[in-house]
Amino acid sequence: MDTQSSQISSSQGFADGQNSAAKESKMSVNSLIHWRDPKKSGVVFGLSLLLLLSLAAFSVISVVSYLLLALLCVTITFRIYKSVIQAVQKSNEGHPFKVLIEKDVSIPPETFRKHVDTSLTHINRALKQMSRLFLVEDLVDSLKLAVVMWLLTYVGAVFNGITILILADILLFAVPPIYEKNKTQIDQYINLVHTQVNNTFAKLQEKLPGSMKRSKTE
Repeated sequence: MDTQSSQISSSQGFADGQNSAAKESKMSVNSLIHWRDPKKSGVVFGLSLLLLLSLAAFSVISVVSYLLLALLCVTITFRIYKSVIQAVQKSNEGHPFKVLIEKDVSIPPETFRKHVDTSLTHINRALKQMSRLFLVEDLVDSLKLAVVMWLLTYVGAVFNGITILILADILLFAVPPIYEKNKTQIDQYINLVHTQVNNTFAKLQEKLPGSMKRSKTE
Protein backbone atom coordinates (compact mmCIF):
# COMPACT_ATOMS: atom_id res chain seq x y z
CA MET A 1 0.00 0.00 0.00
CA ASP A 2 2.81 2.39 0.89
CA THR A 3 4.51 1.63 -2.43
CA GLN A 4 1.25 2.21 -4.32
CA SER A 5 0.55 5.49 -2.54
CA SER A 6 4.12 6.69 -3.14
CA GLN A 7 3.79 5.84 -6.84
CA ILE A 8 0.47 7.69 -7.04
CA SER A 9 1.87 10.73 -5.25
CA SER A 10 4.97 10.75 -7.46
CA SER A 11 2.85 10.51 -10.61
CA GLN A 12 0.59 13.29 -9.34
CA GLY A 13 3.64 15.40 -8.54
CA PHE A 14 5.02 14.75 -12.01
CA ALA A 15 1.69 15.72 -13.62
CA ASP A 16 1.47 18.87 -11.49
CA GLY A 17 5.03 19.79 -12.43
CA GLN A 18 4.24 19.17 -16.10
CA ASN A 19 1.12 21.35 -15.92
CA SER A 20 2.95 24.14 -14.09
CA ALA A 21 5.78 24.05 -16.64
CA ALA A 22 3.26 24.25 -19.49
CA LYS A 23 1.48 27.17 -17.81
CA GLU A 24 4.75 29.02 -17.24
CA SER A 25 5.77 28.48 -20.85
CA LYS A 26 2.38 29.70 -22.09
CA MET A 27 2.53 32.78 -19.85
CA SER A 28 6.03 33.56 -21.08
CA VAL A 29 4.94 33.37 -24.72
CA ASN A 30 1.86 35.50 -24.00
CA SER A 31 3.94 38.15 -22.29
CA LEU A 32 6.27 38.24 -25.29
CA ILE A 33 3.62 38.62 -28.00
CA HIS A 34 1.61 41.10 -25.92
CA TRP A 35 4.73 43.26 -25.39
CA ARG A 36 4.53 43.23 -21.58
CA ASP A 37 8.26 43.89 -21.61
CA PRO A 38 8.83 45.99 -24.77
CA LYS A 39 12.62 45.62 -24.65
CA LYS A 40 12.50 41.82 -24.40
CA SER A 41 9.74 41.48 -27.00
CA GLY A 42 11.59 43.83 -29.34
CA VAL A 43 14.78 41.77 -29.09
CA VAL A 44 12.95 38.47 -29.72
CA PHE A 45 10.94 39.94 -32.61
CA GLY A 46 14.00 41.55 -34.18
CA LEU A 47 16.14 38.43 -33.93
CA SER A 48 13.42 36.12 -35.22
CA LEU A 49 12.66 38.44 -38.14
CA LEU A 50 16.36 38.82 -38.95
CA LEU A 51 16.78 35.04 -38.90
CA LEU A 52 13.83 34.49 -41.24
CA LEU A 53 15.01 37.21 -43.62
CA SER A 54 18.46 35.60 -43.64
CA LEU A 55 16.91 32.23 -44.45
CA ALA A 56 15.00 33.87 -47.30
CA ALA A 57 18.27 35.14 -48.81
CA PHE A 58 20.63 32.26 -47.97
CA SER A 59 20.47 28.54 -47.34
CA VAL A 60 19.94 27.12 -43.86
CA ILE A 61 23.50 25.79 -43.78
CA SER A 62 24.91 29.21 -44.68
CA VAL A 63 22.83 31.04 -42.07
CA VAL A 64 23.73 28.61 -39.28
CA SER A 65 27.41 28.66 -40.29
CA TYR A 66 27.55 32.47 -40.35
CA LEU A 67 25.83 32.72 -36.96
CA LEU A 68 28.19 30.23 -35.33
CA LEU A 69 31.19 31.84 -37.03
CA ALA A 70 30.15 35.29 -35.76
CA LEU A 71 29.71 33.93 -32.23
CA LEU A 72 33.08 32.19 -32.39
CA CYS A 73 34.80 35.38 -33.63
CA VAL A 74 33.34 37.34 -30.71
CA THR A 75 34.44 34.80 -28.10
CA ILE A 76 37.94 34.36 -29.60
CA THR A 77 38.43 38.14 -29.84
CA PHE A 78 37.29 38.66 -26.26
CA ARG A 79 39.52 35.79 -25.06
CA ILE A 80 42.61 37.28 -26.77
CA TYR A 81 41.75 40.77 -25.53
CA LYS A 82 41.48 39.61 -21.91
CA SER A 83 44.72 37.63 -22.22
CA VAL A 84 46.56 40.72 -23.49
CA ILE A 85 45.10 42.89 -20.71
CA GLN A 86 46.10 40.33 -18.07
CA ALA A 87 49.62 40.12 -19.54
CA VAL A 88 50.02 43.90 -19.54
CA GLN A 89 48.60 44.36 -16.06
CA LYS A 90 50.30 41.17 -14.83
CA SER A 91 47.07 40.07 -13.21
CA ASN A 92 45.95 36.54 -12.56
CA GLU A 93 42.22 36.69 -13.25
CA GLY A 94 42.20 33.41 -15.17
CA HIS A 95 39.95 32.42 -18.04
CA PRO A 96 37.32 35.12 -18.83
CA PHE A 97 34.67 32.46 -19.45
CA LYS A 98 35.51 30.37 -16.40
CA VAL A 99 32.10 30.89 -14.77
CA LEU A 100 30.28 29.87 -17.95
CA ILE A 101 32.57 26.88 -18.54
CA GLU A 102 31.95 25.56 -15.03
CA LYS A 103 28.21 26.11 -15.34
CA ASP A 104 26.16 22.95 -15.82
CA VAL A 105 24.47 23.19 -19.24
CA SER A 106 23.16 19.62 -19.32
CA ILE A 107 19.41 19.04 -19.56
CA PRO A 108 17.95 17.30 -16.49
CA PRO A 109 16.18 14.01 -17.35
CA GLU A 110 13.01 15.19 -15.58
CA THR A 111 12.82 18.35 -17.70
CA PHE A 112 13.46 16.36 -20.88
CA ARG A 113 10.74 13.84 -19.99
CA LYS A 114 8.28 16.64 -19.22
CA HIS A 115 8.78 18.24 -22.62
CA VAL A 116 8.67 14.86 -24.39
CA ASP A 117 5.42 13.90 -22.63
CA THR A 118 3.87 17.29 -23.41
CA SER A 119 4.91 17.04 -27.06
CA LEU A 120 3.64 13.46 -27.27
CA THR A 121 0.24 14.53 -25.92
CA HIS A 122 -0.09 17.21 -28.60
CA ILE A 123 1.14 14.85 -31.34
CA ASN A 124 -1.34 12.12 -30.39
CA ARG A 125 -4.16 14.67 -30.25
CA ALA A 126 -3.19 15.97 -33.72
CA LEU A 127 -2.97 12.44 -35.15
CA LYS A 128 -6.40 11.58 -33.79
CA GLN A 129 -7.87 14.77 -35.24
CA MET A 130 -6.23 14.13 -38.64
CA SER A 131 -7.55 10.57 -38.65
CA ARG A 132 -11.04 11.85 -37.85
CA LEU A 133 -10.93 14.46 -40.61
CA PHE A 134 -9.30 12.45 -43.41
CA LEU A 135 -11.41 9.36 -42.75
CA VAL A 136 -14.52 11.59 -42.86
CA GLU A 137 -15.95 10.77 -39.46
CA ASP A 138 -17.86 14.04 -39.74
CA LEU A 139 -18.55 15.11 -43.33
CA VAL A 140 -19.05 18.80 -42.49
CA ASP A 141 -15.74 19.07 -40.63
CA SER A 142 -13.95 17.29 -43.48
CA LEU A 143 -15.52 19.71 -45.98
CA LYS A 144 -14.29 22.64 -43.86
CA LEU A 145 -10.77 21.21 -44.00
CA ALA A 146 -11.08 20.77 -47.77
CA VAL A 147 -12.05 24.44 -48.14
CA VAL A 148 -9.07 25.52 -46.02
CA MET A 149 -6.69 23.33 -48.04
CA TRP A 150 -8.13 24.72 -51.29
CA LEU A 151 -7.55 28.30 -50.08
CA LEU A 152 -4.01 27.39 -49.02
CA THR A 153 -3.23 26.26 -52.57
CA TYR A 154 -3.78 29.87 -53.69
CA VAL A 155 -1.68 31.16 -50.80
CA GLY A 156 1.11 28.76 -51.73
CA ALA A 157 0.98 29.93 -55.34
CA VAL A 158 1.66 33.52 -54.23
CA PHE A 159 4.01 33.02 -51.27
CA ASN A 160 6.75 30.51 -50.53
CA GLY A 161 7.26 28.90 -47.12
CA ILE A 162 9.79 31.42 -45.80
CA THR A 163 7.61 34.38 -46.85
CA ILE A 164 4.65 32.87 -45.01
CA LEU A 165 6.81 32.38 -41.91
CA ILE A 166 7.98 36.02 -42.10
CA LEU A 167 4.38 37.24 -42.37
CA ALA A 168 3.36 34.91 -39.52
CA ASP A 169 6.17 36.27 -37.34
CA ILE A 170 5.11 39.87 -38.03
CA LEU A 171 1.44 39.07 -37.36
CA LEU A 172 2.32 37.15 -34.20
CA PHE A 173 3.87 40.25 -32.65
CA ALA A 174 1.52 42.81 -34.27
CA VAL A 175 -1.96 41.32 -33.89
CA PRO A 176 -2.14 40.70 -30.08
CA PRO A 177 -1.52 44.34 -29.02
CA ILE A 178 -3.89 45.61 -31.74
CA TYR A 179 -6.53 43.10 -30.60
CA GLU A 180 -6.18 44.21 -26.97
CA LYS A 181 -6.81 47.84 -27.91
CA ASN A 182 -9.80 47.09 -30.20
CA LYS A 183 -11.14 43.90 -28.60
CA THR A 184 -14.84 44.85 -28.66
CA GLN A 185 -15.01 45.87 -32.32
CA ILE A 186 -12.89 42.94 -33.51
CA ASP A 187 -14.99 40.43 -31.53
CA GLN A 188 -18.13 41.79 -33.18
CA TYR A 189 -16.71 41.25 -36.67
CA ILE A 190 -15.39 37.80 -35.73
CA ASN A 191 -18.78 36.75 -34.35
CA LEU A 192 -20.47 38.06 -37.50
CA VAL A 193 -18.15 36.07 -39.78
CA HIS A 194 -18.46 32.99 -37.55
CA THR A 195 -22.25 33.20 -37.72
CA GLN A 196 -22.22 33.53 -41.50
CA VAL A 197 -19.90 30.53 -41.88
CA ASN A 198 -22.01 28.42 -39.52
CA ASN A 199 -25.19 29.37 -41.40
CA THR A 200 -23.59 28.44 -44.72
CA PHE A 201 -22.49 25.03 -43.48
CA ALA A 202 -25.86 24.51 -41.77
CA LYS A 203 -27.62 25.07 -45.10
CA LEU A 204 -25.18 22.70 -46.76
CA GLN A 205 -25.77 20.11 -44.09
CA GLU A 206 -29.54 20.29 -44.60
CA LYS A 207 -29.08 19.39 -48.26
CA LEU A 208 -27.03 16.29 -47.45
CA PRO A 209 -28.60 12.82 -47.31
CA GLY A 210 -29.87 11.86 -43.87
CA SER A 211 -27.13 9.29 -43.25
CA MET A 212 -24.44 11.91 -43.81
CA LYS A 213 -25.86 14.63 -41.59
CA ARG A 214 -24.06 15.44 -38.37
CA SER A 215 -25.70 13.88 -35.37
CA LYS A 216 -26.26 16.61 -32.78
CA THR A 217 -26.52 14.08 -30.00
CA GLU A 218 -22.93 12.76 -30.50
